[in-house]
Amino acid sequence: MTMGGILLAVLVSAVCTFALRALPFLAFNGERNMPLWLDRLGQVLPAAIMAVLIVYCLKDVGSDLRGIAFPKGIAVVVVAVSYKWKHNTLISIAVGTSLYMVLLRVL
Repeated sequence: MTMGGILLAVLVSAVCTFALRALPFLAFNGERNMPLWLDRLGQVLPAAIMAVLIVYCLKDVGSDLRGIAFPKGIAVVVVAVSYKWKHNTLISIAVGTSLYMVLLRVL
């Protein structure tokens, strides 16, 4: 693939990404309200996504308590407590991930 082809692929990807991110703002601006089902989905979906992520992260714990279960368990508790405390998803994920990586190296 030539340099022009690569730049074209990046440009098309950037335009598509921008358009998909801007679409909700264009569709529901001003006096037009979101449908009730979409508003409800926006309220329920974040918790459902977090539940799926927790199950996915803990699926391989098994019987290795010291190597995997303990660091993951502590990280999950720290993420939950820090989110309850600060209500900031980014901080909670960063703190939990950092702690998990440290625990993997230390234990």
